[in-house]
Parts: sequence; structure tokens; C-alpha cells
Amino acid sequence: MSDPVGKLPSELDQLPDRDTEETAEWAASLDAVAKAAGTRRAEYLLRRTLQHAEAAGLALPKLLETDYVNTIPTSAEPEFPGDEEMEAKITAWNRWNAAAMVTRGSKYGVGGHIATFASAAWLYETGFQHFFRGKEADGSGDQLYIQGHASPGIYARAFLDGRISEQQLDNFRQESGGNGLPSYPHPRRLPWLWEFPTVSMGLGPLSAIYQARFNRYLQNRSIKDTANSHVWAFLGDGEMDEPESTAALALASREQLDNLTFVINCNLQRLDGPVRANFRVVQELEAQFRGAGWNVIKSLWGSAWDELFQLDTTGALVRRLREVPDAQFQTYATRDVAYIRQHFFGANAELVQLAGVLSDAKIAECFHSSRGGHEPRKVYAAYKAALEHKGAPTVILAQTVKGYTLGAGFESKNANHQMKKLTIDEFKGMRDLLGLPIPDSAFADGVVPYGHPGANSPEVRYLNERRAALGGPAPARKVKHVALPAPAERSFAPLIKGSGKQEMATTMAFVRLVKDLMRDKETGKRWVPIVPDEARTFGMESLFPSAGIYSPLGQTYEPVDRDQLMYYKEAKDGQILNEGITEAGAMADFIAACTSYATHGEPMIPFYIFYSMFGWQRTADQMWQLADQLGKGFIVGATAGRTTLTGEGLQHADGHSHLIASTNPASLNYDPAFAYEIAVIVKDGLRRMYGEKPEDVFYYLTVYNEPKVQPAMPEGVEEGILRGLYRFNEASSLESAPAADAPKIQLMASGTAIHWVLEAQKLLAADWNVAADVWSATSWGELRRDALECDEALLRGEVRTPYVTRALEGVTSPVLAVSDWMRQVPDQISQWVEQDWTSLGTDGFGLSDTREGARRHFGVDAQSIVVAALAQLARRGEVPASAIKEARERYGL
Repeated sequence: MSDPVGKLPSELDQLPDRDTEETAEWAASLDAVAKAAGTRRAEYLLRRTLQHAEAAGLALPKLLETDYVNTIPTSAEPEFPGDEEMEAKITAWNRWNAAAMVTRGSKYGVGGHIATFASAAWLYETGFQHFFRGKEADGSGDQLYIQGHASPGIYARAFLDGRISEQQLDNFRQESGGNGLPSYPHPRRLPWLWEFPTVSMGLGPLSAIYQARFNRYLQNRSIKDTANSHVWAFLGDGEMDEPESTAALALASREQLDNLTFVINCNLQRLDGPVRANFRVVQELEAQFRGAGWNVIKSLWGSAWDELFQLDTTGALVRRLREVPDAQFQTYATRDVAYIRQHFFGANAELVQLAGVLSDAKIAECFHSSRGGHEPRKVYAAYKAALEHKGAPTVILAQTVKGYTLGAGFESKNANHQMKKLTIDEFKGMRDLLGLPIPDSAFADGVVPYGHPGANSPEVRYLNERRAALGGPAPARKVKHVALPAPAERSFAPLIKGSGKQEMATTMAFVRLVKDLMRDKETGKRWVPIVPDEARTFGMESLFPSAGIYSPLGQTYEPVDRDQLMYYKEAKDGQILNEGITEAGAMADFIAACTSYATHGEPMIPFYIFYSMFGWQRTADQMWQLADQLGKGFIVGATAGRTTLTGEGLQHADGHSHLIASTNPASLNYDPAFAYEIAVIVKDGLRRMYGEKPEDVFYYLTVYNEPKVQPAMPEGVEEGILRGLYRFNEASSLESAPAADAPKIQLMASGTAIHWVLEAQKLLAADWNVAADVWSATSWGELRRDALECDEALLRGEVRTPYVTRALEGVTSPVLAVSDWMRQVPDQISQWVEQDWTSLGTDGFGLSDTREGARRHFGVDAQSIVVAALAQLARRGEVPASAIKEARERYGL
């Protein structure tokens, strides 16, 4: 048999064929089928053969795309264990109240979404009735990532089970009065109900994967038995466009996270129109997830389609479904039967013949409403199959109609995402469709009523019985506070006493401290070091052999550096999460660890260390997610500042992360200059986040890779370190102190800039007879936070003086603030400094150079600080103006 014309080389051409005659016979058989029965029959046989091979466990590449039909045929669906009629009634009440609360709120202009939950109601209700485990049973229960736009339906269900009042429903999106409901899942705003904030699109899927992975991490480290916890992520097909939504699919497959299920509501619509107008999003997602190694279950068609598929003896219907783009199928859902007969079935003679035996009612049912995501039996079958599948995560692609049951004015309309209310007549039509016992008289004054069958009704009793059997209400967030003991003082002692004559970067000081804290008998195992493939950059390789790098497979190879002291050690119970080059993944890890105290009742102490430029700039949305989820832990921006990372240049030069971090109310931001400051901050952070009265905050610390001698901690500075400012030394402490009547200035610095300021202090004294006191500003952000609180107190009639104002009380000389950040960072506190104020910083783009060259370029080196100080004093008439020019010439500026 000759090869087809134009055949490209294949990888099989490189493999020896032990029986070429047998191979030729298989190829000839396929050719014969194609010739005798047609190419479609040949394609069908080949696909069935490949599916059979996959089921038999043969090591063949998987089909990335299957026919546009349900994965589980009706004949294979398991017996439905619930009372379908009762569950339909419950779902009807939830649909009604979800629509009512948004419509009633529309008169206040607060918005809301109706169509999303209308399409997904059975996807949620089937889970709540039969699958989602609550927190009142053994273990931690399941973790539910609810699609943000479906929140009205979840509130409606909580109203039915008595957890939310009618008044709260009426205060949907109106929280300022204290008895309202947040627009979307938000633990910080409604902490007893929501566990996970999900409406930042794309972050929910990413976080769900890493949550499932962290569950395994806790299990493998023998911290918490999470074997019965399952992660369910409910997502929209439009949301899957976000790069974060699919960023970690391979991780989930690689680590065999069969404790994870994605449920993607494929209603084919995003905010303004079709998700894939000219394509088929279900097929695209199937290929994407199959290619990543996931188990894929498609639940596309309702039982009304069974008759059509039985009549499709030639495969014409299946082929037609595969070729119709989503936008056209959306049109079929809104047009009459005549249109469908002409434009869908009229495509070829085989379909015309098939349609000839179908009634108009059957065609209307199939194309207008019959979808797999609207039938509890099909949803139940998909969920059950997902839980039973082992060795890989599962994605369920459930097709629905957006706006289902809301009436013809809503269903499948491009604008339905922006439609916020139904008319009274539309509500009456919905009532009749759902069979709800709501009389016309209930629509008094044109206001749609809420509906409730009664606290002792059969519906509510059934609902509560099902939830009791599954372990209590869901969703629910339940925190049982477990205070961690303070670590032993010996862990902090080396940093407190300083490094002597040895130079040490503050990055290394932090790593050394954490290494000692990880040895603590009480809390050491709770530390979770997280790093995105830069552990060696930050001097953390010493942790590899002692703590181990987490891997669910352990170490299946002999590492190339096995004979070295600090070899690369992976272990099933490893403590370090070394994530590879993925800041988003590392941040998702961090969130899961930061919130373990609530999710699993096990407080963990994560620290996530990264190049500071690649934190708040790259993943700030996740840091807001962390704050929303009430996470606790230490974010560490290493190699911080715009000039300390020699040679790397613009892309790595961070001069603004503290400015971005200051926008987050939950982030406590510190820029410590010395090792002992780090010790004090971390010690107090452990108390504030994990002590007897825990606060819902997290810490952002910036540390530097510039080795310097670390001094011992002076006496009495602890409060100043934590509040954000203290006087490090005075001009009188210098060996050659200026005269008593010399001009004075206050030099204020954070982070590594303290060393430039200390050098400038000496130059001012020796060359210009200027007395400069040096202040360490450990936190510009905390100084500002305190000052803002004082301003707010003033509005309440309380007179409070900001800490920074009190710290500088009695100082008559001007203040010059210096940092390795933009001037805006220290300028945050300028309005509360009563003295003359100016600042120096690293505004502008970074560049590649030596530290000295970069600092001279930005005008923040010691000599530039001297010139700036003289200029400030000259404006006050305390030094001659000529001193400025003289200094510039002397220092070569």
C-alpha cells in the first residue's frame, strides 16, 4: 500500500516495525471501510477503537475532543437517590427569591445579577442536596468556590434554611447599615457564610487548584486528615478566558488532585455576548482540559434529546451539532420551530428526514430548554462520576441556558447579564412556570414578594435533613480559634545582638530567623516556606535537606547534588513549597496556607519570599484576595528597592511596591533597616496574627541583598520599631561631633537607605559642621495608618496626636526623608510632620548599574543627601547658599 500523497514524517517513522505486513493490513482495513461505507464510518470506527484502547489502559495519546454529546448516556445514569419533586420545589423557591431580591434592590440602583444563577440553579442544588459536605461532621468539610454572579441564589437558599432574614435580602448590596449582604462571596464582609472570595475572575479557579493541593500538603505532613475534603469550583465559561483560570491545570493533573472538581457552567454567554461566537467553547475547553490531563465529563443535553439521538442512525445530527457555532445555537434557543427546521435541520437531506418525524413541541423543547445542566439526574450522574474518578482532577462541562425560567425576555439574550429586574407580569409568568403558590394579591403596590413555604414545611424539613446528613449548612465559614504559643526567645536572640564585625544582608537575617523558628518544638512544623524558584537567590538552600521540598511523589530520582551538604531534597512530607517560576501559583499557595486556620482549624505560618518587583506589581489582585479571605502570614519582598539589585535593571528594580501595598487596609508594611528590627517585627507579627486575640492582617516586609554589619539593638526602641519610627542616633554620638551651636537637621531613612544617611551624617559633621540626627523609619505605612486613625477620631470629637508628630515633638530643625523608593512612599506622612519637610527617592525607571552608580543617578547616595540637606538649611538661612555649589563641586555631582 502506498503512502498518501504529501504525508508528513511521523514520530512512528523513527520506531522499528516488527511486523510491517500486519501494520499494512490494519491500514488496508481502514481504507476498505472508507471506500465501502464512507469516510464517516471509518472515522467512527477509529474513534471507537481509540476510546476502547483508552478504557483498556493502553498507553496511547488521548483524544482531545469527543463528540458534542453527553459523556454519560442516559442508559448509564445511576439511580437518583433523592426526592426529585421535592428538590424541584426547593429549587423553584430559590430561583424566585434570587430574582426577587435583585429586582427589589433595583429601585435603589445597586444592581445585581439574575441570569447566572437562573442557568446554574440545578448545578448548585444537586450539590447541596447530595454532595457538598459541611463542617459539622468529622474533618473540614468540602471547600466551595461559588461563582460570584450566582450569589443571589446562595443567599436565597440561606433564606430558605433560616440563616438569612428577609430584611437582609432587602439589604442586598446595601451593607453600610450593618445588616446587609455583600454583592459577591466575601469572607471579610460576611465571615460566617463565605469562605472564598471568587468574583475577581480567574483567581477562583487558580486558588481552588492550590487549595486542593494544600489539602494534600496538610495530609502528607500529618497536620490534618483532609482525605474527605473535596474542592468544588463553580466557574463560568466566559471566566475561562482569564489566563489565571487555566494557569495551573497541569499542576492539578501532575499531582493527581482527584480531590478537585471544576464545574463550568457553559451557558455560552459572557458579559456582552457569546463566549465563542464563531466557535464552540465546550469543545475548546474539553481539548484544553484533556490535554492538561484532566478527566472531562460533558453534560450537554437533557433527556428530551434522547429521542433525537436514537433516530440519528447516520450520525448526521452529531456532525451537525459539532459544526454549529455557539452564537448560532444561542439564536436557535430564541427562535421559533420553523426557523430551527430551516436553518438547523435543513443543512442536509439526512437531517430533513430526521426532523420529519419530530413534532414541533419536541423540537422546541430540545432547542429552547433541554440542557444537561438543567436536569438533576444528569447533574447527579456527573458529580458522582467525578467523585469516583481517581488519579486525576475532573472538570464537568455542563451546558445551560442563561436566564433559564426567567421568561423569553431573558433567556439567551445577549444583554441579560446587564438586566437587573423583571416586570410584575414576568414574575407572574415565572410563578406559573415554577408552580409556586403565590397569589396575585401578594403583588401589592407593584412590589414582588419574597416566598417561603414555612419553617416547618416539607421543603424546609427535607432541606435540613439532607444538610444534616452531609454535615451541616453550606456554604459556611467556621473559625475555632487556636492560639499558637510564642516561640522561644533564643530564636530571636542572634538578630537582637547583631552580627559583630560580620556583614549580613537583611534577606539573610530573615532567612536565618525563620530557620531557627522552624526548629521550635511547639510551632516549628507550622511554618510554610513558599518560594517561586529563587530559594538559592535568597540563601534558602540550607533548608532543602533539613526541611525538604514538598512533593506528593517524594523523590523518585537521585539528585545531581546528592553528595553535597545542601542537596536538593524532595519529600512527601517536605515543608517547603518551591513552586517554580509562577508568582501567581506561589501566591495562591500562600492564600491557602494563610487561611488554613479557618478552612481546616489548623493555623499555619506561611512566609512567601520573592523578588519584591514581582509581588505587588504582578500579583496585587491576589493580595487583595488574601485580604478579602482574612489571611494571615508574612509576605517578604526580597532584593528590595530600586538600587540594591546590582546590574539587573529596569524589569527588576522595585521602587514602588510599598506604595501599592499601602492601598491594602489589611497589609502591615515594614521596611526594616537592621536585623534586630526584623526580629522585633516578626515576633510581634506572630503575636498579632496567631496569639490570644488574633487580628485579620498580614505583613509585608522588604529585605535587602546588600551585606552590611548589623548592629545590636539599642535599648528602648521596640515601640518605635513597631509604630514605624525611632531615633537611631544623634549627631552628638559621633567621634567628631559638630559644635553645640551648629545648624541641625533630622535625617529619616528606611531600609538600606539608613546606611547612606549614616554616611551623610558623618560628612555633614566633618565637612560642613552640620549636626544631623538619624531616624530609622521602619514603616511609613504604619505611621500613616496611625495618623489617619487620629484624623478619624477628631471627627468623633476625640483629640489624638499622631505618633509621628509626637515622636518629633520639640524638634525645631527640618526633616529630610530618604529611601530606596519613590518619594511618594515617605511623603505619605508629610502632612503630619510639623517641621519643614523634604524627601529624596528613586523616582523614574530603573537601570542597570552598580549600586553606587544607580544611587548617584537617582541622587540618593550620601553625597547627594549632603547637598540636599545643605539646600534645605540654606533656604532657612542657616548655612550660606554658596555651600550648595561648593558641595556639588567637592563631591563631583
